[in-house]
Amino acid sequence: MKSKIPFLGTGWGFPPEFQIKQKCIKMLSDEEDIESSLSILLSTRLGERVMVPDYGCNLDELLFEGLNRTLITYVVELIETAILYHEPRIDVIKIDISETEPLEGKLIIEIDYRIRATNSRRNMVFPFYKEEGTDLN
Repeated sequence: MKSKIPFLGTGWGFPPEFQIKQKCIKMLSDEEDIESSLSILLSTRLGERVMVPDYGCNLDELLFEGLNRTLITYVVELIETAILYHEPRIDVIKIDISETEPLEGKLIIEIDYRIRATNSRRNMVFPFYKEEGTDLN
């Protein structure tokens, strides 16, 4: 299916998946590509991408910090700045961080945004936490 809005783009799915029967790589388009891009941006550390060293959020560095209003404000600023510089297809409307599970070590980050090309509003919920290595094969 061809994209009706070429500005929204098409990119590889992450992690890359190879579809052997079709002899191609799984691609994401339009809104699905934007949401995947946001998820990658939020989970990437600064310097992790060699050719784009300022790409990412460094949320991992805040993993063991005490959860208070100062930290939440700082995380919101980190995310807004990263999106501003690295995701030109959207405008952030609001970022809300839920403190419902602080003892579980989990932050629920809800990002409300507007897609510039279509002027449509969407939201994404990104659970930020570190899983233990107990479910390994």
